[in-house]
Amino acid sequence: MQASCNHLHNLPGTGGSETAHTVRMTGEGSCHHPGDIHIQISSVPGECGESPSPRNLRSGSQSNTQGCIHSRLRSHSHNEARQPDDSTMEPGENGSSSISEFRYLFHWLQKSLPYILILCVKLVMQHITGISLGIGLLTTFMYANKSIVNQVFLRERCSKVQCACLLVFLAGSSVLLYYTFRSQSLYYSLIFLNPTLDFLSFWEVLWIVGITDFILKFLFMGFKCLILLVPSFVMSFKSKGYWYMLIEELCQYYRTFVPIPVWFRYLVSYGELGGSVTGWSLGILLGLLYLILKLLDFWGHLRTFRRALRIFLTRPSYGVTASKRQCSEADDLCSICQAEFQKPILLICQHIFCEECITLWFNREKTCPLCRTVISDHVNKWKDGATSSHLQIY
Repeated sequence: MQASCNHLHNLPGTGGSETAHTVRMTGEGSCHHPGDIHIQISSVPGECGESPSPRNLRSGSQSNTQGCIHSRLRSHSHNEARQPDDSTMEPGENGSSSISEFRYLFHWLQKSLPYILILCVKLVMQHITGISLGIGLLTTFMYANKSIVNQVFLRERCSKVQCACLLVFLAGSSVLLYYTFRSQSLYYSLIFLNPTLDFLSFWEVLWIVGITDFILKFLFMGFKCLILLVPSFVMSFKSKGYWYMLIEELCQYYRTFVPIPVWFRYLVSYGELGGSVTGWSLGILLGLLYLILKLLDFWGHLRTFRRALRIFLTRPSYGVTASKRQCSEADDLCSICQAEFQKPILLICQHIFCEECITLWFNREKTCPLCRTVISDHVNKWKDGATSSHLQIY
């Protein structure tokens, strides 16, 4: 093996020195493992392209040629295998980075959860009175609203005793609330006066406005209970529906005015904190912007209220009174209540229904129950005795 290495060193030609240098650099690896020399020899162009002595270096040239071929194939396959990995590197990195971010966020929330719970408990204990009162007012409103809607749906079968009890319950809740917080004079907000508080913070403004809005709902729901107590021979079911609608539209229109003094005082008093001209100017500017937005809101509510008032005064009819012959052709049976006609009404689509049944139907729909012909231009909201659950904060 040493002789062959010396023989390679003395080869003639221009490529001999380069080959000797390569063999000399590889050292023992070239002599002991001739199959591995292709990695170093592939970098020299003369070794793969020329064979200086076919008679003396036949075995060496064959091993070198095989080494070059193997090295090229290996490098080519390695590049081909690397290309798809490089092309798919960016989506993989993006996905792994997003997953790592989510994991970091999850771990942060997991570690911060005890501290967040401690702060939440402190916040709840600090405002336990307001939170409990808000839950109580919301529960009372939902119960009263559902009860009134059910009693209106029962029509002649409604319970006068339950309506009277509901009226007493709403009135007692309002009086008890104002008596409990009589030192703050919260009832002043009902008549556009400011409560007796020296300084209004943001949470106190929400407290006053929220309580006043619930009390106004209770007040107008009490009016609906009074209408329910009116006998049917004094006021018909259809007339009661129009009264429910008018009361609810009046309630919503009045509720938009009530928060103005409280919010305006809070916005203007912003300048009292700084005591500077800039603070006063900013407070007045915020108050004027608030008034402008409220004027735009008033215009929208005014159009709705005028339309409801026009419907209340005109009392539009959905059809005409049906004759006995027309009722007999319809088998004297109402398709809604599945009973004999009571004050039958003939619609423009020639279908006949009871007056109360079709009135109750058009409180929520605009089309005929059978053929879906459009009968009314708009849905007459709130004729079923419902009260809006929207909380007028601003």
